[in-house]
Amino acid sequence: MGQLIFYIGGAKSGKSRLAQARAETWPAPRVYLATAQALDEEMAERIQKHQAERGPGWRTMEAPLEPDAALGRLAGQESPVLFDCLTLWLSNLLGHNYDTLAALERVRDLLQAVANYSGPVLVVSNEVGGGIVPANPLARQFRDLAGLANQLLAARADQVILAVAGLELKLK
Repeated sequence: MGQLIFYIGGAKSGKSRLAQARAETWPAPRVYLATAQALDEEMAERIQKHQAERGPGWRTMEAPLEPDAALGRLAGQESPVLFDCLTLWLSNLLGHNYDTLAALERVRDLLQAVANYSGPVLVVSNEVGGGIVPANPLARQFRDLAGLANQLLAARADQVILAVAGLELKLK
């Protein structure tokens, strides 16, 4: 069984950059499980920028809804996998009418896929609990779901790293 390394932090905290740098301490090839979808021009530009920053040692697998299945397709490999990001995946699930309980079941499926994988898996997520209570029900549902999912990941992770201002704080 590989290890689970969980990077969490606020928007633009440096969590993805730190997780990528950590993944690059393992030899290539590396796998990037991508959850973003280019649904508008700005997001398409962000995706292109991130792909260019990763460079040639990376293979990208699009996994906007089923990262557990994508990880399962890597069975028998030991390449480091960077899953970026958990909260965008949860947003995708909510956009496909998953309720909180069904989405949390999918998080458990992801954790099982991570446990079955032989190599290291680095998961990036946003810390969403530090702000005000959102004004609408969908935003509150997302905040609650992300908080619960983050707790599940942190409990199972071998290491938990909080990113703040581009710096790492090891929590576990």
